[in-house]
Amino acid sequence: MDIIELTRELGKALQNDDRYIAYSLAKQVNDNDEELQRLITEFDQLRQDLNEAVFKEDKDTDRIKDLDQNVKSHYKQIMENKNMIVFTAAQQSLEALVTNMNQIISMCANGEDPATCEPSSGCTGSCATCGGCG
Repeated sequence: MDIIELTRELGKALQNDDRYIAYSLAKQVNDNDEELQRLITEFDQLRQDLNEAVFKEDKDTDRIKDLDQNVKSHYKQIMENKNMIVFTAAQQSLEALVTNMNQIISMCANGEDPATCEPSSGCTGSCATCGGCG
């Protein structure tokens, strides 16, 4: 088996991990939450409107202030949605797993022993062995 085939096997193992399954299920619940999807759509439109208002030559500061408040209000509602709370936790758990996997692969590429190298749980300040900021 070559390294690409082994990587594909690792991908299959990742998709069978409880953290991936929890993330996938939470994402599906979010996708089916009509109220949440409505809020996200409105939030995206408000952000776009705010961006356009900010870069207009003849700025309407009252409109910008109103749009900014609406963006913040929608964001708060989105992040307080029970399904989004579950999704965010599942996403963070999956990202931590993938970060650990990336760190191990990076350490091995730098010559460390695959059997004993341990991913760090925090930033060491060195990007050389980092799997990326999470």
